[in-house]
Amino acid sequence: MQRYSRQIILPEIGEKGQEKLLNAKVLVVGLGGLGSPVAVYLAGAGVGTLGLLDSDAVELSNLNRQVIFSTEDIGKKKAAAAAQRLKRLNPDIKINEYVLRLGQDNIRGIISDYDIVVDCSDNFPTRYLANDACVLAKKPLVHGAIYQFEGQVTVIKPGQGPCYRCLFAEPPPPGSIPSCQEAGALGAIAGIIGMIQATEAIKLILGVGQPLIGKLLVFNALEMSFRKVDIPQNKKCSVCA
Repeated sequence: MQRYSRQIILPEIGEKGQEKLLNAKVLVVGLGGLGSPVAVYLAGAGVGTLGLLDSDAVELSNLNRQVIFSTEDIGKKKAAAAAQRLKRLNPDIKINEYVLRLGQDNIRGIISDYDIVVDCSDNFPTRYLANDACVLAKKPLVHGAIYQFEGQVTVIKPGQGPCYRCLFAEPPPPGSIPSCQEAGALGAIAGIIGMIQATEAIKLILGVGQPLIGKLLVFNALEMSFRKVDIPQNKKCSVCA
């Protein structure tokens, strides 16, 4: 337990809390700018089983924000390269690699093995897919997203609050919102939002504090401001109502 001694001394954690972390299973969907810090900090905290899901390979343009990778990882599959990095950080945890894209045909089987899903994807189809599957499976979901100098985080806990479709009922038309590749993103923003996602996942595991259930935390880096927006539950939601 020496590895975790600095967090075990926190009264909200202690040895019992650390055991909860070691017994927890968390799936990280997407190993980009958000998934990188999420995976690193969950591994560092001692989350016992981490699932790393991403079908892409590391590219040079990733490295301004995807800090889990190095120049030597270019061309490698992200799930494999991230797993190697995390095993060096914490060899005591179990890491499952998924070099694939989530789809209707595989998502239920994959998330069934995990307690919490952290959505770090960069596209709307995956966000809605993860939301719908987690609500149906009653799995907590930590959502995060960034756009240029802004970011957002919310926690979806089925049965205790609204889901992603209560906030945005349907995906926007294809091409209507620029991607990170088109609009750009500051790497540090991804780090901030990813670390908040990791913190929310840890809070859910420990059962401490007030997770962002029914709240959308919005960060603006240019103003260096945070604000919380209430998310009302849609009584006619097609997924969680």
